[in-house]
Amino acid sequence: MPGLLCHYSLYGLIKIWYFAGMYFLIIEDEEKTASQLQKGLAEMSIMSDLSGNGLEGVSLAAGKCYDLIILDLMLPGIDGLEVVKRLRGAGCATPIIILTARDTVQDRVSGLKAGADDYLVKPFAFSELAARTQALLRRGQVLNQDELRVCDLEVNFFAHRASRAGKRLELTQKEFALLALLIRRPGEVLSRTLIAERIWNLGFDNNMKIVDVKMGNLRAKVDGPYQKKLIHTVRGVGYVLEDREAACD
Repeated sequence: MPGLLCHYSLYGLIKIWYFAGMYFLIIEDEEKTASQLQKGLAEMSIMSDLSGNGLEGVSLAAGKCYDLIILDLMLPGIDGLEVVKRLRGAGCATPIIILTARDTVQDRVSGLKAGADDYLVKPFAFSELAARTQALLRRGQVLNQDELRVCDLEVNFFAHRASRAGKRLELTQKEFALLALLIRRPGEVLSRTLIAERIWNLGFDNNMKIVDVKMGNLRAKVDGPYQKKLIHTVRGVGYVLEDREAACD
């Protein structure tokens, strides 16, 4: 079964920072293809889980909140069409892109009728996968804005730029991903475990100290020089970005 991506460049018109802080599931039994996909997504600041089995993929998708699922059709356990049917039957609305070597019209129709959102035939350019991913997430309003604002804090994903009170914030790659994760979910308390998963692909059993250290670095840049604080600690849980004074100067 063909499994290689036809080329690996994902730059050009695709702005990879749109995806900062997102988490995908790859269900693909061809190890080289799965590895290339995971590496390419990491370059887009997207963490991902891998599964090479249809039944395991369904279980992972049911147990964790993913932003998008990349799914091969030919899988052990159950095939990709059955994976889609089971997920949609269980109420899972996560966008699904099917990858397959099957390129007949009937194959594409079957995948879309089962509940998939898009269909990409192998081999493919990673830049095309990135473009289709962006289009899907925009359609689902995960990426519905190029710029988000909370009080006087602004994050522009298209330009990979963050500013506070009009002054640009000099952020590292991980700090920008952290801020993107927070500002996409304003007012929502994000646990240390969720943050560690999304930004570092770390599980519950890992040391969560890295989250506190990196969050401290981000807060020093976002809140340090300003009287009004926007990133808050929720003791014993995690962090939240919100304007608690509900008014800005």
